[in-house]
Amino acid sequence: MWKQRFSQTGRLILFILKRDRIRIPIWLLSITLITILTATSFSGLYATDQERQAIAETMKNPAMTAMVGKGYGLENYIEGPMMAHQMLLFTAIVVAIMSILLVTRHTRNDEEEGRVELIRSLPVGRLANVTATILVLVGTNFVLALLTGFSLFSMGIESMGLNGSLLYGSALGATGIIFTAITVLFAQLSANSRGTIGLSFTVLGVAYLVRAIGDVSNEALSWASPLGWILGTEVYVNDYWWPIYLTLVISILIAVIALSLHAIRDLGSGFLPSKPGKKHASSFLKSPFGLAFRLQRTGIISWAIGMFILGASYGSVLGDLESFFSSNEMMSEMLPPVEGFTLTEQFMTMLMAIISMLCTIPPIMFLMKLKGEEKRGQIEHILARAVSRYRLLGSYLILSLVFGFVMLFLAILGLWVAADSVMEDPISLQSFMKAGLVYLPALWVMTGIGVVTVGIKPKLTGITWLVLGYSFFVVYLGRMLQLPDWMANLSPYGHIPQIPVEEISYLNLATLSLLALVLMIAGFMGFRKRDIAG
Repeated sequence: MWKQRFSQTGRLILFILKRDRIRIPIWLLSITLITILTATSFSGLYATDQERQAIAETMKNPAMTAMVGKGYGLENYIEGPMMAHQMLLFTAIVVAIMSILLVTRHTRNDEEEGRVELIRSLPVGRLANVTATILVLVGTNFVLALLTGFSLFSMGIESMGLNGSLLYGSALGATGIIFTAITVLFAQLSANSRGTIGLSFTVLGVAYLVRAIGDVSNEALSWASPLGWILGTEVYVNDYWWPIYLTLVISILIAVIALSLHAIRDLGSGFLPSKPGKKHASSFLKSPFGLAFRLQRTGIISWAIGMFILGASYGSVLGDLESFFSSNEMMSEMLPPVEGFTLTEQFMTMLMAIISMLCTIPPIMFLMKLKGEEKRGQIEHILARAVSRYRLLGSYLILSLVFGFVMLFLAILGLWVAADSVMEDPISLQSFMKAGLVYLPALWVMTGIGVVTVGIKPKLTGITWLVLGYSFFVVYLGRMLQLPDWMANLSPYGHIPQIPVEEISYLNLATLSLLALVLMIAGFMGFRKRDIAG
């Protein structure tokens, strides 16, 4: 009987591969190329041992430990350990995101849009679709592990041997596999794709925060996080393989639980009960804005809490950071004080850049919800009433802009609240707000890119995420890799003044704001003229 439940799994694997014949190669090649380019940059970045040890000292500070993980091999900080320390965690997060999105696409999303029901009307096993999804993602992550591993080894860098390079690739692959299993499990618990993605990203965020707190204060806590297991491999230093085996075993257990739940679940339902709706809708739901807000209320609240916690987690290490700077002579030499500003204030500029880019994710997701509603044919019912296209798109845009500000404000507030409680000489809330809110024009530009893609060509909305990913790469890694200035200038975040160290440039901010406005207007015009899907 169980064998029949997997009937036609092979054909569904081929079907999924055909559907993602462009999407999967883009993910694989992008991750591999970024890994290779970064490794190449590290190989020629620091010419002497003294320069490498100097950067190793900067990586010992608590804030950097919280961001990139505990450093291994800092006493001999050559290319291999440097690459693993500074890049493995963030690349693993990207791989986890890839797995979450692809799994949701072929499970809950297909179920919502009726494709799974259509497939099940054929002689196909009950577990065939979800099993095919798991196997495709396992295969994808296996290929990624081989691509990155052999690519790093082929570069011929002395400290990047075959064993360490394959372990680096395997760490990425194992991360993708465990988040494949986690997402498949949540696809059984949640009744919709939005909930599946939300729960999966929540686990990813919690895993990052638990690992960050553990790496800074309690090493045992880091082992409660899947990301902590991956960093526990100590790639290019001790090359431990057992955390990979641990990750794979737990992935199998989670996948078995998910398959067991899928076997007894009704199509279209979830194990997490949905709260019954009210008999009568509130007057707030009579407007497109009210409806858009109500549909995304849970996500907005979850992101708001997450952004505050994210800010607080970074702020909690600023006290240790201050002590680290004052007691480390090499750091004082590398970061000579700017008159009127502490070393912590100088370091704060990088924190604000990272926080602002993370706070850009939720407003873009809120805006992209309109694309999903259109794809499912639901906005036709709204437009059939006395609602113009301008008003509909404007409602989602206002929601995105308002809560983009709220997310950034809450993250900064969390940063200040935690920092104020641990620093001997706290930085004022006003200084934190100036340093963070100055990134709003960059956030507006990203929102504008989202509006113009949704308005003109919804299939191109991936460009928005591509620009955000590129921005994170050049702004975060630009300093460490000494990338040319023109690369940062291609990102809206590269034009934001580093408050409080730099003078505010009203011209840059005005130019970005004007660009955002032009993009939004173009998006509205395109949305008015184009055909609505369905």
